[in-house]
Amino acid sequence: ANRPVYGGNAIAVVSCDQTPQIAAIRPKAYEPIEADSSRQGEVVSFPVELDASMALTKVVDTVIEEAEGVKLEDAHIVISGGRGLGGPEPFAHLEELAKIMGGTVGASRAAVDSGWVPSSYQVGLTGKTITPDLYIMVAISGASQHMAGCSGAKVIVAINKDAEANIFKEARYGVVGDWETVLPALTAAVRELVQS
Repeated sequence: ANRPVYGGNAIAVVSCDQTPQIAAIRPKAYEPIEADSSRQGEVVSFPVELDASMALTKVVDTVIEEAEGVKLEDAHIVISGGRGLGGPEPFAHLEELAKIMGGTVGASRAAVDSGWVPSSYQVGLTGKTITPDLYIMVAISGASQHMAGCSGAKVIVAINKDAEANIFKEARYGVVGDWETVLPALTAAVRELVQS
């Protein structure tokens, strides 16, 4: 089997010749297959008795972060912002466009690490894996770690002022320009289409 390593910068070939073998698959990594009701399996139950005194870890608290609106991993339209936005305030513009389009907002790790948006917004290797019909990336360079979380997007649109940004190699459509000029024009055009 192949798996990404070093933050998605390399692929390791993994071979396991012992049992048990365990595989972990990120949510939304693959399209679901049709159910086959003719297939059957055997469920084997066995009691597990654990001595709590042997535990080396302790759960102190569980925090569940509830997102408002459409969940990022379920959205058909996602509009994400990156470090190039320059701060948290521009995410209001992304929220506005997402609301008009019936989508939701995501972010790059750099934007999350800067404290501009909550970690529940993060798309990428260390964030959520998304498979929207339309993914609009605003001021995101297109690092492999981010792309690992959105490679299942059907259409990627990139808006970035750096014509050499890696994202333009991945995007179907690209706009080279400053988000402060491009995003308001895009929002106005989409609003007009929706209202007509």
